[in-house]
Amino acid sequence: MKVFESKDIRNVGLIGHKACGKTSVAESALWAAKVTNRLGQTAAGTSALDFEPEEEKRVMSVSVSIGQLPWKKTKINLLDTPGDGNFLKDTRVAMQAMDGVVLCVSAKDGVEPMTDRVYNWATDMGLMRAVLISKMDAEHSSFEKTLADIKENLSSDCTAVQIPIGKEAGFSGVVDLLSQKAYMFGDGDQGDVKETDIPADMADAAEEARNALIEDIATNDEALMEKFFEGTLTTDEIIGGLKNAMSEGLIVPVFCASGLLNRGVTTLLDFLVDAFPNPLEAKPYEGREGDAREPKADGPVTCLCFKTVVDQHAGKISVMRVLSGTATSDPTLENNTRSNGTKERLGSMNTIVGKKLDGVDAAPVGDIIAVTKLKDTHTGDTLSEDGWVAKTVTLAAPLISRAVSAGEKGGEDKISAALHRIVEEDPGLSLTRDERTGQILLNGTGQQHVEVAIEKMERKFGVKAELSLPQVPYLETFTVPVKNVEGKHKKQTGGAGQFGVCYLDFEPTERGSGFVFEDAIVGGSIPRQFIPSVEKGCVNAMRRGVIAGFPLVDVKVRLFDGKYHPVDSKDMAFQLAASKAFKAAAPKARAVLLEPIMNMEVLVPEENMGDVMGDVNTRRGRVLGSERVGKYMCIKAQIPYAEIQQYEATLRSMTQGRGSFTMEKSHMDVVPPNIQEKIIKETGFVATDDDD
Repeated sequence: MKVFESKDIRNVGLIGHKACGKTSVAESALWAAKVTNRLGQTAAGTSALDFEPEEEKRVMSVSVSIGQLPWKKTKINLLDTPGDGNFLKDTRVAMQAMDGVVLCVSAKDGVEPMTDRVYNWATDMGLMRAVLISKMDAEHSSFEKTLADIKENLSSDCTAVQIPIGKEAGFSGVVDLLSQKAYMFGDGDQGDVKETDIPADMADAAEEARNALIEDIATNDEALMEKFFEGTLTTDEIIGGLKNAMSEGLIVPVFCASGLLNRGVTTLLDFLVDAFPNPLEAKPYEGREGDAREPKADGPVTCLCFKTVVDQHAGKISVMRVLSGTATSDPTLENNTRSNGTKERLGSMNTIVGKKLDGVDAAPVGDIIAVTKLKDTHTGDTLSEDGWVAKTVTLAAPLISRAVSAGEKGGEDKISAALHRIVEEDPGLSLTRDERTGQILLNGTGQQHVEVAIEKMERKFGVKAELSLPQVPYLETFTVPVKNVEGKHKKQTGGAGQFGVCYLDFEPTERGSGFVFEDAIVGGSIPRQFIPSVEKGCVNAMRRGVIAGFPLVDVKVRLFDGKYHPVDSKDMAFQLAASKAFKAAAPKARAVLLEPIMNMEVLVPEENMGDVMGDVNTRRGRVLGSERVGKYMCIKAQIPYAEIQQYEATLRSMTQGRGSFTMEKSHMDVVPPNIQEKIIKETGFVATDDDD
């Protein structure tokens, strides 16, 4: 594909709920522009954009794909985004590369759970918006009902610029309310249209819809409103008024199409070329230090990486938008995003359609390119000539964690390296290690999210893995003081023996205060060199736990007396004596388990509020209150971590995907006795000393 000037580039995202027809629309656009040699379909495994096996298996997008196509002497960079809640963070990051969005809403299903979420993101980012009522050919589809649903539940700013001719399988054309012409579709899947007069039986409906459109446009412009009442508005003035209102976010035009049949998509492409902004019209990009970067052709070369693909053959592919200047392979750019100051040369630059790359010599400001084999550039990083760094979106923390273990013998060493490469691809994933348990934790948005990541890892790197719930980080503590507990270790093996006796007082301390050791020995009942041995023995015993094998915390130990032997007393003898004192003290000190309690904020539609609060109570949770946040209710609660490891799936089911939540650790609290008994039984813990 040739290099286009910035004024002839459009960066457009296709956003919406999963299975609303986004990818079908993008495939039709690529086919109509003759970029692909057939009309691809995800369900048939022929899609150019949903090419990953994980996408074909689920018949939906799980990551952002890019399709670049020429149309009417303009290059359109289409970003086809996931609409499933598990993968929306990829969509959120990619929206930084867009100047406008087309929100797809199924004519069969209407406004769905993720529709308003992605639409609100686009609105908050100030992106130009249009709505496409898709799947017009589907059984039980309705343009009128869907448009009403959009106006009521999405935005009253949405207004139709087209109305369909025919419905369901009979969807055969559209009436353009701006030009007052009808466009009839050809019989094939080429996207052909024929301009004609509005059918006589639709004249009244078309006039009514056109008057509603003109009124919506004129409402935002006093001069146009005056001409509207005078009846002297021209078509050019109407179109100009629409574009002005769109650029100010006051009107969102609504189109209709069938991506599966490639009907109505080409008229949408015409509109994107005519009305959507080019990159030179984009607002300046905010810098991390507060300094903005203008999208200028003669500015310093600056690129933002918004997607990373790890290919087992081609290596790492970094997909970038050029924010400033003209990108070529020559200059050395700085990556100061993560403060290591890596130097990078763009080297091999490419246009991109799905997984197909084609070399290109240069990319002007606003264009999107794929660069291979960069040394140390990740999603969200900025490359620039002068070290400038873009301010990027802040993503919500992962909602779930799953422990990852080797699926076959000898695979432990490979898992960590392979997971790190998979995490590079997906900004919604993170990798951590539980220091206490040693478990590798893959953190993501939902169960399906981490399952897809594991499938990719197995396919790309041949590393098999198994997922399980992470161990809950329980702790143990004492609840009542115990005085004068003897710890004694005596062992005779034929030669020099082992001997040590210590007398300890145990006292629970304030939650979170940790371990306190007091040396109260007087008169030399234990030699000074063995006092640290007693303390070390206490620390070791607390690390092992006394009732279920979890670390024991928040205890004060007072060493006040002991006995020793001038020959047989040794460091290890006093360590073991202290450990035995802990084991002896546990029943009297009423040792209990502590569990992490999480502060949660659950955002749900008002109609789901009662069900969600009831569910919180069944999880041993406590509702702290609620407040309205826009159209949603925010429920604040505290719930034990053990009860919410699979909460994401439950909330999704209860709210039809509309609910979301955030959480952070609040404090540790005592586990109820019946649950503690069950946990202890499941662990099979038996308190032992090192010499047992």
